[in-house]
Amino acid sequence: MKALYKSTAGPGLRLAERPEPRPGADDVLIRVARTGICGTDLHIESWDSWAAGAIDAPLVPGHEFSGHVVEVGENVRSVAVGDVVSAEGHVVCGRCRNCRAGRRHLCIHTSSLGVNRDGAFAELVVIPESNVWRHPAGIDLDLAAVFDPLGNAVHTALSFPLVGEDVLITGAGPIGLMAAAVARHVGARYVVVTDVNEARLELARTMGVDEAVNVGHERVAAAQQRLGMREGFDVALEMSGSPAALPEILANLKHGAHVALLGLPSQPISIDWAQVVTHMITIKGIYGREIFETWYAMNAMIGKGLDVSPVITDRFAVGDWEAAFAAARDGDRGKVVIDWSGE
Repeated sequence: MKALYKSTAGPGLRLAERPEPRPGADDVLIRVARTGICGTDLHIESWDSWAAGAIDAPLVPGHEFSGHVVEVGENVRSVAVGDVVSAEGHVVCGRCRNCRAGRRHLCIHTSSLGVNRDGAFAELVVIPESNVWRHPAGIDLDLAAVFDPLGNAVHTALSFPLVGEDVLITGAGPIGLMAAAVARHVGARYVVVTDVNEARLELARTMGVDEAVNVGHERVAAAQQRLGMREGFDVALEMSGSPAALPEILANLKHGAHVALLGLPSQPISIDWAQVVTHMITIKGIYGREIFETWYAMNAMIGKGLDVSPVITDRFAVGDWEAAFAAARDGDRGKVVIDWSGE
C-alpha cells in the first residue's frame, strides 16, 4: 500500500510502498478515503524539538481521517464491512484508574494514532473496534475526516454553559473557528474571535461571529464597547497557544468567568494569579475529546444543522501531499484535506 512514511528520525516524509496492516481479532481494517493535516503532523514532518522527543521512527503519521471498513476481526460486533467510519485516535489501556472509572480521555497510558502507533496517512489503517466511530450513511467524507479536530472544538466549547453567554475565542485557526460555530449553534449571545491573521479573521466573519478582532491593531476591550457589553466575557476559549492570549483574556472577563485552554503555549506564561483568585475565575485545561461523549455531541449537532464546512478550505490528491503540507503551514488557510481515494 502507499503511505506517507517517516523511515528515520529527522525532517521529511516520503510517499512509499509499505506492507498492508492486518487486523487482529478485536480490530477493524479501514480503507482511508480522506485525511486532515493537523499541527501535530506538521511538527512530525519538520522534526522539531517536540517531534524529536515524542516520536520513535519509523512511523506512518496521521490521525484525522475518514474511510470505509474493508475487514473486521473475529470478535468485532459493532462495525461491519462497508461502514463509513472515523476513529478516536487515543487508544487507552482500559486498566488505569481513570479508564476503570469511565474517564478514558484521562488515561495515563494513552497511545496516540499517528504518534505512538502507525496512523492514517496510508491507504489502509488498523484501529481497535473500541476506537471506531461509525458515521450515518451519506455523510460528506471531508467532514467525517475532521471529526477529530471538531471534537477538540466541541470538548473545549462545551466545557462550560454557553446559552445566552458572551464568548471570547482567542485564535482563529480551524479549531477556533469550529468552536465559534459550536458556540453560536448552542445559543451564545455574542461570539468574539481574535487573531493577528486577517485572512482567518475574514473567514471567521463569513461564519457569523459578532466581532473578529485583529489584536495586532486593537484590544479586545474595543469589541466589548462596540457590542455594548458592560461586565466582561462569561466564557473564554484559548485556542492559539500565544503567550499574549491568556493575559488579554483575563483582562476582559467578568467576575466568576470560565476559561478553557486548548492551545499549547510555546513558552511559559506569566499571569496575575491574584486576579484569578479575587475574580473567582475558573481555568480548565483541555486535551483531545471526552471518549465518546464528545463524539455523540458532535454527531447530534451536525445532524441538527451545525455547519463547519467553511473551515475546510483546501483539498489535495495524495500525490500532491507536499503541496498539501505547504498549504497547511500557510497561516491564511483553514483545514487542509488529502484525498486518498483517487476520486
